[in-house]
Amino acid sequence: MILPIFAYGQPVLKKKALPIDKDYEGLSELIQDMWDTMYHADGVGLAAPQIGRSIRLFLVDTQQVMEDDDKEKGIKKAFINAEIVEEDGNLWTYEEGCLSIPHIRGDVERLDTLTLKYMDEDFNEHIETFTGITGRVVQHEYDHLEGKLFTEKLKPLKRKLIKRKLEAIRKGNVKADYRLKFPV
Repeated sequence: MILPIFAYGQPVLKKKALPIDKDYEGLSELIQDMWDTMYHADGVGLAAPQIGRSIRLFLVDTQQVMEDDDKEKGIKKAFINAEIVEEDGNLWTYEEGCLSIPHIRGDVERLDTLTLKYMDEDFNEHIETFTGITGRVVQHEYDHLEGKLFTEKLKPLKRKLIKRKLEAIRKGNVKADYRLKFPV
């Protein structure tokens, strides 16, 4: 089932998400609904707060953006109860966007290497290092679990330039090719 994506201004997007356990009711269905929602909106990642659930769950599929001969460099997986073990490497700038903030993009600086401890859908623990575009998407989705949005990482001038657009989104004055849920 395709779910509405919570738009900029929704309080759930600014909350630190809570861990879940393997008995979380309807987890398999929720994950499938999140995949359906993410693909419907042409996303490469989706975090549970973006569909109104303040839980530590996000999905990433970077295989779809890799060139055919580099598909194995991408990932498609769910991350449950993720925690950063280490961020390392060099800062690199890349233009990011977000399904919760349609039509706004901006250059974000992030370290190029991220090591994460997380559980998979069967609640097996993993510690894995991510780099490149996959690492960036993982970092972006992880930020959602911490109640952080990519717009907070933009340079001050860019933040000032998008202020009106963000306010328009908060008020529901934006169109997207997917369903959005705006603050009341």
